[in-house]
Amino acid sequence: MNPFKEKAQKIDKCYENWKKLYQKPYDKYAIDPYSKVRIILATGAEYEAVWFGHQFSRQCGNNDLRRELAAIRRSEQQQQKKLTSLKPKDENLLEVTISYEQLAVDLTVNLALLESDKYVKAALDFALLEDFDHLYRFSDLLEMEQGEKGEMLVGGYTEIMPGRPTIAEHRYPYDDIRRHINAHKATLATKLNTMIITAAEQQTMNYYMNLGGFYTSDLGRKLYTEIAMIEEQHVSQYGSLIDTECTRLESLLMHEYTECYLYYSLMNDETDQNVRSVFEQCFVQELSHLNKARQLLNQYENKDYEQVVGEGEFPELLAFDKYAERNKQYVRDILAKTIKNTAILEDYTKVSELPEDYEFFKYNDQVNKIPTNVASHNVISSYIGEFGEDYRFETAPHPIKELRNRKEDNTEIGR
Repeated sequence: MNPFKEKAQKIDKCYENWKKLYQKPYDKYAIDPYSKVRIILATGAEYEAVWFGHQFSRQCGNNDLRRELAAIRRSEQQQQKKLTSLKPKDENLLEVTISYEQLAVDLTVNLALLESDKYVKAALDFALLEDFDHLYRFSDLLEMEQGEKGEMLVGGYTEIMPGRPTIAEHRYPYDDIRRHINAHKATLATKLNTMIITAAEQQTMNYYMNLGGFYTSDLGRKLYTEIAMIEEQHVSQYGSLIDTECTRLESLLMHEYTECYLYYSLMNDETDQNVRSVFEQCFVQELSHLNKARQLLNQYENKDYEQVVGEGEFPELLAFDKYAERNKQYVRDILAKTIKNTAILEDYTKVSELPEDYEFFKYNDQVNKIPTNVASHNVISSYIGEFGEDYRFETAPHPIKELRNRKEDNTEIGR
């Protein structure tokens, strides 16, 4: 599929009335968990597109161009509202959070397996183990406070057990910045992967930052606060991978191309007909946005789209359903190989190989000096105190010996 060869309607044809924007919500008891994951991913892409458009407009002095950006942005806003309307009223904050973390885990695995750049793949693998641990912490909170098992919400697609302990994830800010990709050497798939994972993690960060304070218990509110800080670190890491040398209009084209690729992937992977229909509608609209970005790039910079994305043919599409079992094994393999890793400036190393006076130890001790004050640890210790052992969904024993004890939360591994 090459979106540049598809017929695109004018932007004005994309605007919809309120009835079309408010979709029929899915049934949270019947919907496939991966349908929820796809909706969250698409919503994150729309948020990124809108936010990029605002930043572009604020740094642009040409009002003719700013008006064109506003026209695209209005349609992106409508798409975001349509997607969020799919969520039902009876799906609560923590239930949605489990889907956010399932997305973080399984999307990261999918992208890592599609990624040919070893450096970008290493970044994906690194944060993967942290999001995997977040899923475990939130799932224990869910079962403890609401009596609902996370394995039902993830549909058995994703295991729920400790990853790199959240308490070990708090790093000095310098260590969250990576080397950006080279736009002239990076494959189209790598460019897409960096854009997609940044949008997805940014969506999670914003969700926790803005809604975590609405949770109903102090322990839960504290957990959202802590994990929101880690999500900010992830956004710093992934955002720093994105090519920094492209112009704003080249970046606009790349944003719109990424959305076209995502919607085309999602609509071909989706099993719910109503949700698939929404993805199809959004894909048609994104073709209009991409065509406009193409025109603006040519008009203002005298460049063709090929200078940004080559011929434009989509690389291998994202797919969730058919790779669930493969994903589980991939997470286990990365756990076994890198559980004790941390970051050191633009790279990664085992914690044991860091200099004794390295900033990681100083910062982590500063925020986590007393582990019993750390929410991610307290959730598990509280659960164990009430039920005797933690909540997990494992298909085999944990690959890390130190993390097999279900009666004690490990706060030392990785720090």
